[in-house]
Amino acid sequence: MDEIKARVVGTLPRDLIIDLLDTAVSRARQAHELIRDNTDLSGRSARGLEGQARFRLMEKGFQDACEAHGGLRLEGDIIPGTDLRYFQPFMRFGGDGPGVLLGLASMPEPRELPTRNQSRLAGVTLNYRLTPRLDLEDDGSTAQPGDIFVLLLFARDPSQGGRLQEVAIGVIDTEYQGYLAYETVESLMKAYAPSTSGADTVPDGEPLVRLKRKPKAFRPPEQPDSDEAVDGSAE
Repeated sequence: MDEIKARVVGTLPRDLIIDLLDTAVSRARQAHELIRDNTDLSGRSARGLEGQARFRLMEKGFQDACEAHGGLRLEGDIIPGTDLRYFQPFMRFGGDGPGVLLGLASMPEPRELPTRNQSRLAGVTLNYRLTPRLDLEDDGSTAQPGDIFVLLLFARDPSQGGRLQEVAIGVIDTEYQGYLAYETVESLMKAYAPSTSGADTVPDGEPLVRLKRKPKAFRPPEQPDSDEAVDGSAE
């Protein structure tokens, strides 16, 4: 776990992590206000539609933030060296050397694994499929030998609309049965050198960690999208 954390901290810029946190918080609020102010839905219907909107808004903000900090979207729709397809944005950091492929996922609850879909199942294979024996391009726009697949994870706050309960960075094992590493953004930021500007480590905003975790997260049935489950439930 220490090696994985060191890779994440050494590869993903500190300011990127802060911007991703800002984006997650603001896009969650935006999705809530969008459904609240522009529909007459309530209950499960409102929560389900809000979940779909939240993920799509976050996905766009996630890609924009990554590109602003030098991240490159993985080209094509097949993991290099495999026949495994993906449909969500995978953003690569690390240049020519072993780096990080960063994806996005929502959790039903903090530390709970996100829904398996075709993209994530393809992504987690990077931990063992990418070796120096593979013939991969070295321009930084595709996966490189030794890359690891990392997810920016978020869990909504079930007690208050438009809020997030937790934002974290996680690495899932190749069997998709558990986390090899999991750190909240607040905890991860402590591993970075202090900002030269003297700014706070984590920007002000909604609390990310709450002790109260009820009611249980609402989980509507999965819906197909590009041959995989949409990561847009209200969890």
